[in-house]
Amino acid sequence: MTAARKGAVPASKALAPYRELIDDWDALLEALGRREPTTLRVNRLRTTVAETRAALEAEGFEVEALSHQPWFLRVVSGPRNVSDTFGHWAGWFYIQQASTGIAADLLGARPGERILDLCAAPGGKTLHLAETMEGRGTVVAGEVNEGRIRALLGNIYRLGTPNVMVVSGDGREFPEGATFDRVMVDVPCSAQGTARKKGGALPPRSRGFMHKIVRAQEALLRRAIDLTRPGGVVLYVTCTFGPEENEAVVSRVLADAPVEVEPIELPIPHARGVTRWGEESFDPRMTGAVRIYPHHLDSGGLFLCRLRKRGEGESVGWSPVPEVYPGDDPDPPAADEVATTVGLLGDHYGVSAEAFEGLGWMRRGSNLWLHGVEEWPLEVWESGGHWRVVTLGLRAVDLSGDGPPRPTNDLLQWLDRRVTRNRLDLSAERWRGLLDGRLTEVPGVDRGHRALGLDLPGGAHLVGWGFVRDGRLKDHIPRGRRKWLRNVVDEV
Repeated sequence: MTAARKGAVPASKALAPYRELIDDWDALLEALGRREPTTLRVNRLRTTVAETRAALEAEGFEVEALSHQPWFLRVVSGPRNVSDTFGHWAGWFYIQQASTGIAADLLGARPGERILDLCAAPGGKTLHLAETMEGRGTVVAGEVNEGRIRALLGNIYRLGTPNVMVVSGDGREFPEGATFDRVMVDVPCSAQGTARKKGGALPPRSRGFMHKIVRAQEALLRRAIDLTRPGGVVLYVTCTFGPEENEAVVSRVLADAPVEVEPIELPIPHARGVTRWGEESFDPRMTGAVRIYPHHLDSGGLFLCRLRKRGEGESVGWSPVPEVYPGDDPDPPAADEVATTVGLLGDHYGVSAEAFEGLGWMRRGSNLWLHGVEEWPLEVWESGGHWRVVTLGLRAVDLSGDGPPRPTNDLLQWLDRRVTRNRLDLSAERWRGLLDGRLTEVPGVDRGHRALGLDLPGGAHLVGWGFVRDGRLKDHIPRGRRKWLRNVVDEV
């Protein structure tokens, strides 16, 4: 177990007030005393469980599938952290607690729907939702914290998920005017369910903190309901055990909001929501919620309550995504730049235009964005609010400068084996030299841009781009990812 943070108290002491609620106190304490297994969710938009498993086993890892979540793998043993593998670096999988993987399935997102994740960062549930939708439809990911937005964007780009639109803003003031088919509201909380990640200890909770957090949770849930179409679904999620953050919050909302509890049934160990704690009573419908404790799945803790908004109706306020971001100069025509880009990718890199079927392009500033967002609500959102659109899909092409359009590292990595020309697949040894800042000799290679791959036992995979000048190669991997990639190639 990792060391507990200063000022933290043992989880057994912090959770003692809730002992009467927990179905097996001794099993909980035993789980809290063990290191939590590492589990990962395979990115089914990029690869398969079988391929990911084979790649990890080739690197010396022993993994096993989870019976209740076949797209998850548990790491049984391995030569190093699974985060220092090429598969993780390249977005083949997302390291995620098995318990949190339940949330996206319970929301029930379907291809083509309009989904909102109101508190999205760092993106595990957001990306899981996008995957369950098979990359079709729109996932709007809202987040207020700028640092967490950067983490969210990094994960979206790494996993290559094109149908996510990121919006910066406080979820309690999320813009109205458009309604969603389903809303995930994974609220900030005291995070008691993550005690195993914190060395089996939890920070103390002051009265001021609790007063502030439960007010925020209730406000977020109410906003989520407002943003859901009649007949749509809201999933309220926390990673904590205290009823004051769970059943109490939902009960207050049930008293006057136009929603009903939709009972959750799970084929895995779990406990039901509670209707009483001490002297306090909660709405009897809270038995339809579920509590997942660390000993249930040998994972983290979670509370989930699914609500159905009364009535029936379609989502409103949605319109086609334009070719040019609103307010940007429409000249030159974005369609011409897209045609030039697709032509370049075909002529220079051998990428068939079929690779982009079903996807759209939008120019914003000096970039072209590739996206799978079928519609967006921007036209009905009032301007001047404390919100802004951060990204739409993947930043794919840099249009700045006097030269031809330049595909980004993220686009080339997403295209991977669809790039058949002007690619240089290098050994791990040669990559070490590049990443250490040494120019690599590539005699006989003409001057110009090249897609750069890494040779692996199962074949080469692209990691980005570089430039050849006078027979020497220099890579253009972003500084923020260089150290991580260096760790990866050291293990190849």
